[in-house]
Amino acid sequence: MALSQQTKQWAPIVAAALVALCTSASAQNWVGLLKNTPAELFNEEDLRLFLEASKKALGDTPAGEAVKWQNPVSGARGELKVIRLFNWHDHPCRQIRVSSEAGDRKGSNLLNLCQVEGKWKLVSQAQLKQ
Repeated sequence: MALSQQTKQWAPIVAAALVALCTSASAQNWVGLLKNTPAELFNEEDLRLFLEASKKALGDTPAGEAVKWQNPVSGARGELKVIRLFNWHDHPCRQIRVSSEAGDRKGSNLLNLCQVEGKWKLVSQAQLKQ
């Protein structure tokens, strides 16, 4: 399978999985965040490991600590570091730096995620100022 076909195959799966993890976030937000990132190259096991680490980082990981994941078969790996815990409009939030590597790609994003009605929602800097 050519790399471009593999990228097209996994990008929607990664986006759907992250949207499921943070159900309130719109799919467009996630697709934009994932475009041209290592996540486009994740295989099924990479994705599973990434989602397990994400759940742990959003769940019980204290500020300043990181959850690491690695797939020795594909070579993909990453880290989700909880930068800080905060509240926004009475909602618990976490700022997380998501770093990953897959194939020849490396990337990092700083995300603000807040728990709204029991689900994690991606919150922009502009929204945090409101």
